[in-house]
Amino acid sequence: MDSATFGVASNSSVSSFNNTVTNPNHTTKLHLPSFSFFRTVKLDLISYSSMIRVSGNPRSMLSCSAVTVTPSITSDHPLSALSKLQTLASEFRSISEPIESVKRLLQYANLLPQFDDSLKITANRVMGCTAQVWLDVRMDADGTMRFLADSDSEITKGFCSCLISVLDGAMPDEVLGLKTEDLGDLSVIGLHGVKVDSRVNTWHNVLISMQKRTKALVAEREGKPIGDPFPSVVITAEGITAKGSFAEAQARFLFPDDVKVQELANLLKEKQIGVVAHFYMDPEVQGVLTSAQKLWPHIHISDSLVMADSAVSMAKAGCKFISVLGVDFMSENVRAILDQAGFPEVGVYRMSDEQIGCSLADAASGPAYMNYLSEASVSSPSLHVVYINTSLETKAHTHELVPTITCTSSNVVQTILQAFAQVPNLNVWYGPDSYMGANIIELFQQMTFMTDEEIAKIHPEHTRNSIKALLPKLHYFQDGTCIVHHLFGHEVVEKIKDVYFDAFLTAHFEVPGEMFSLAMEAKRRGMGVVGSTQNILDFIKMRVQEALDRNIDDHLQFVLGTESGMVTSIVAAVRQLLCSSESSPRAGKVSVEIVFPVSSDSVTTISQKSPMGLGDVLNVSVIPGVASGEGCSLHGGCASCPYMKMNSLTSLLKVCSSLPLGKDGLARHEAGRFSLLTPKGKLIADVGCEPILHTRHYQATKKLPEKLITQILGSGSNGRAT
Repeated sequence: MDSATFGVASNSSVSSFNNTVTNPNHTTKLHLPSFSFFRTVKLDLISYSSMIRVSGNPRSMLSCSAVTVTPSITSDHPLSALSKLQTLASEFRSISEPIESVKRLLQYANLLPQFDDSLKITANRVMGCTAQVWLDVRMDADGTMRFLADSDSEITKGFCSCLISVLDGAMPDEVLGLKTEDLGDLSVIGLHGVKVDSRVNTWHNVLISMQKRTKALVAEREGKPIGDPFPSVVITAEGITAKGSFAEAQARFLFPDDVKVQELANLLKEKQIGVVAHFYMDPEVQGVLTSAQKLWPHIHISDSLVMADSAVSMAKAGCKFISVLGVDFMSENVRAILDQAGFPEVGVYRMSDEQIGCSLADAASGPAYMNYLSEASVSSPSLHVVYINTSLETKAHTHELVPTITCTSSNVVQTILQAFAQVPNLNVWYGPDSYMGANIIELFQQMTFMTDEEIAKIHPEHTRNSIKALLPKLHYFQDGTCIVHHLFGHEVVEKIKDVYFDAFLTAHFEVPGEMFSLAMEAKRRGMGVVGSTQNILDFIKMRVQEALDRNIDDHLQFVLGTESGMVTSIVAAVRQLLCSSESSPRAGKVSVEIVFPVSSDSVTTISQKSPMGLGDVLNVSVIPGVASGEGCSLHGGCASCPYMKMNSLTSLLKVCSSLPLGKDGLARHEAGRFSLLTPKGKLIADVGCEPILHTRHYQATKKLPEKLITQILGSGSNGRAT
């Protein structure tokens, strides 16, 4: 197919039309030739948008939008950006062969105006694209938006050219009015074999960057601040830079005192003590533990479920004691799993003589939760999927009421889908996290708009019809929240939209719906992750490694949508990647910025004239915490769990120093065995462990165990566990 029939004309061909072009106030007029001329050269303007450079200004582009050509069409009736986009979508829909779509994109790429090398700077890079993409955005005197773009990939240049043909010369409200879903028809263009997902994400990521920079220019024009930045840490191979006092406090402990590290490692080794800690630990504790791992291998920082598995491995390796840094249900789980694994002699110690609570665990231990499950107990067949972040007593009591399996934020979706696949007409009752429950429902509702092939990639035994059928049978508790993830609400989301919407977004499954939806939208275009703390860590590592593999200068920005204690593990993992790349012959330098969202409930505005010049030094005008700047208040705002922070380095050293001779003085620290009985007269420890063991079986086989299926289908007690 030649270029004329293909709907493409070179700039020289277009200039031969003898068009009359004027450009008063950046408004372009074009006198089209006769319709017979177009018939002769076979230019199909119904399916083509071309751009012509006007008056020598690379930002002044003539957009010949794809419309039915009649002599009456003039630029006195300009098409809106949305109309141009719809026409562009129609153009690609009309192409049946994948190779023709590629050809069309390459033709668009040839129409991009030259992009000056001086504009190819890191600040102009579009994050999230497989190829390098640069975007320059400016506003004309009359308020119209002007866009230039370039890429080292011809196909990506074609994407950029299409978007610029739609938006260059548009008013800001038109640019901001487009949604990524409006690009849906452009996202399926048959580019098989050329990394479809990553290439297609360019449509969305470039649009998001256009909109973010447009919003900033509008705010600048109106004299309004776009919004103060959140605190953050910037990680490079050379070191860490902190922005904001909260970030500075986090960074301070990333490189702990060698004396403290050696002291702890010697103590653990001498007394054969293993340490399991949650990702949400205090940064000082995590910093010391991370460094001490190099000297004593029996230290593990992870999600809650893995903590118990790690404790068993440590017991097998000869550890006589396990120190648990977390909330009380975590030490309970470690104690019970060690007993189940045949290590009752290994002592388990928590880090406080006071209760280390958890708002989620507390929500599941009250009468409201049992009332919620009472309906499940008479709805056969039923399965209770309980979040691992609950007490052993809760697990035992609920398992006697309704057959129960535990879950984590990383496997909850697969657990529920597998249960529906294995048990016909099943009712699933999830709890206690209300946000996670609502987010799971939203996720499944979104799946009803996916193809069966897309759904099969998530779970091979499900289709769109099966997802629709399970939704009415999926229930969740509506009165349980994590006080940390509750902070990621409307205010934080609005600032992310204004300042960080083109960054990589991470969100724990426990965040409120607004943050979840934002992260899910980012996930769909390859710019986000929703899941567990481990999922978040893995996502960041993957994106950093991809940037290193491209061997170019790059800056990656991640919004941390979970507890701030995660930053220690993130920094350690990222630094390892960056430093290992330094030893290989690479030309590119990669920096990684971790952003901490904060709420105004715990933010203090800093004057540039404040003591010590904090505003100047830290390059940020707000800090989390009270006015004196000590850090976060217990009212929240900095995504920091006050319960987790009860696990101090001082407590760890005190407990370890007292073992074994002084263990009598640690009675309140010891995670004792449950001697209480369930309503059916069984040991809480035995019954409470069973839902955890069901989870272990599922993780190993990807099937619910037969024992649990029997409990669900059992007729003797309406399906209750016996």
